[in-house]
Parts: sequence; C-alpha cells; structure tokens
Amino acid sequence: MNEISKFEGEAATEAPVDAPVMQKRKLVVKKPDRRSVLMVSVPLIIAIVGLFFWLTGGRTVETDNAYVKQDVTAISTQVNGPVVAVYVDENQHVKKGDILYRVDPAPFEAAVHAAEAQLAAARLQTNQLVVQASGTGADIEGAQANLAIARRALDRQVALLKRGFTTRADYDDALNEVTKAETQLADARARSNNASAAIAPGGNQPAIAAAQAALEKARLDLAHTIIRAPTSGIVAKSDRLLIGQSAITGVAMLSIVGDKPAWVEANFKEGDLAKMAVGQPAEVTFDAYPDLKMKGRVASLGAGTGSEFSVLPAQNANGNWVKVTQRVPVRIAFDAKPPREMIAGLSSNVEVRIDGQR
Repeated sequence: MNEISKFEGEAATEAPVDAPVMQKRKLVVKKPDRRSVLMVSVPLIIAIVGLFFWLTGGRTVETDNAYVKQDVTAISTQVNGPVVAVYVDENQHVKKGDILYRVDPAPFEAAVHAAEAQLAAARLQTNQLVVQASGTGADIEGAQANLAIARRALDRQVALLKRGFTTRADYDDALNEVTKAETQLADARARSNNASAAIAPGGNQPAIAAAQAALEKARLDLAHTIIRAPTSGIVAKSDRLLIGQSAITGVAMLSIVGDKPAWVEANFKEGDLAKMAVGQPAEVTFDAYPDLKMKGRVASLGAGTGSEFSVLPAQNANGNWVKVTQRVPVRIAFDAKPPREMIAGLSSNVEVRIDGQR
C-alpha cells in the first residue's frame, strides 16, 4: 500500500513536468525551404517580364540622334564693295523687305551714268543712220534725173551724127555721160541699201538694245548695294558684319532663322526604316527642356543617308571596306506649336510608334 501510494505520488510529481514539454512541441511550425521558394518565384518573374516585353516590345523605334531644324537663310551680297552702314543687331527680329546693311554705292552710281551715256550715244548713232538712209533716197532721185538728161543728150547726138551735123567726139562724150550717170545711180542705190540694212526693222536697233541692257545691269547692281531681308525671322551671326568690311559676292555676312515652324530631323538606323511610314505618331523630348514632351508625326523619310550627302562621301570600292550601319534622316513635324522656343540645333530624343497607335 505504501509502495503503491509512493508510486502514485511520484507519478503525480512527474506529470506537471511532462505537460509543458508536449504543449511546446505542438506550437513549433516548420519554416518553408528557401530553395523551393526561389525555384518557384524566379521562373515566375522571368515569365512575367518576358510577357511584358512580348506585349509591349517592337511597337516603337527610338533614337537620340535627332536635332531641331529651322529654315536658315545665309545672306550675302551680289556686288562687291565695302560695307558703309549696318541696320540690324544680333537676335533682332526682322520682316521681309527690311534693310539689313548697305554697300558703298558710289562705283555703281558712276556705272549707271556711264551706261546712260552709252545709251544716248547709241540713240544718236541710230538717228544718224536714219537720216543717212533718208538722204540716200534723194541721191537716188538726183542720179536718176542726171541719167535721164544724159540719155536725152545722147539721143540728140545720135540723131545729129546720122545727119552729119556733129562729130564722133561729141557723140562719145554724150555716151560717156550716160555711163557715168548710170554708175552714180548704182552707187546711190548701194548706199541706200547699206543705210537701210544698218537700221533694224521695227526700231529694235542692236546698239540701243545693248546700251539699255547695260543700263539695266548698272541700275540692278546699284539696287543690290541695299541688302534687304528675303524673309522674316531672327538675325544670327551678325557679329561678322562690320562697317568698312569688304562684302564679297557669295560670302555670307549674316543669317536669318526663319519664322516658319520648326521640325526635328531624326537620324534612324537603316534597319528601322522597314517599319516606318509617313504619318506614324511620334513623341519628342528635348535635352534643353527635360519636362517638355511634344507630340508629332513622321512627315517624310530622307531620300539618302547622311553619308551619301556628306562633303566627302565614303568610297567603298578601294578594298578597305568596312560595313557601317547607315542612318537616314526622318523629318518629324509637330502636331502643335511648341510652348518653348525651338532653337535650331537643339538635341532631341524621338520615339516613333510603328503600330500607328498613340
């Protein structure tokens, strides 16, 4: 009995110790294996990323080789001479027809006076020819009258010679007078023909026409001493234009950036052209204006690559040929007027949607 009680007491004493251990074992949860998580998540992420690029990729072509373009007109003189006056400043806005600068007009004014004198001399010469031609008509009439008198005298000598009332010498003199009168008449007619030939029909005398052309050229050169703006826009590079500087024909003295809308010239790789077409929408961003995004469209595709129109085109037939991906200029027109100033030459980034959607 005592042993049984003792055993029960020991059991009762040990029971409270084992109960917390069993409860603790029930609360332990096994953590998932990291390797298993990676094996499942990594392929899933790759699949999602691949699906994203498959759905969105290939719908646009993009290039950062793009620049803002505007119509720039180089202004040069058509006559040579020193600059005597300048009427514009750098970045000044001018209208079409405004005077930009002047070249010394003195030599050209003298050329106009010389041409006027040449024209007057040509007209005087023409009048002399007309008078001479009209005078030859009177000479012809006089020669014809002399010939008629000489022939009548010869007829009388012939009649007298038949009757024996004149000498053979008088007859020969009368015959000689007829021959002389005929020669004078022929000379008068030749002079008349020459005088008439020197006068152009219709009054279009070559000497007068040449003098008039010279006068018009001299007046045109004088007018070209005043250089006017051929278009409206902003004056640029006028720092090269100084009073006293010699203006040379064909050498630009300044430039005018036109007021017409600007555009972007984007140089795309030749491999992108097969996907591009006129009218596709585009988006343009600018390095100078990071917050500005402009909507546009493809206005035209270039007729040649940039290297084809370079000053020194590549010569690929010399045996040292290396294939280089060519770029073709694509013109991007803006859908609306940009809110910021479009300065010619600004760097741009162009993205064209080749699926035709905005």
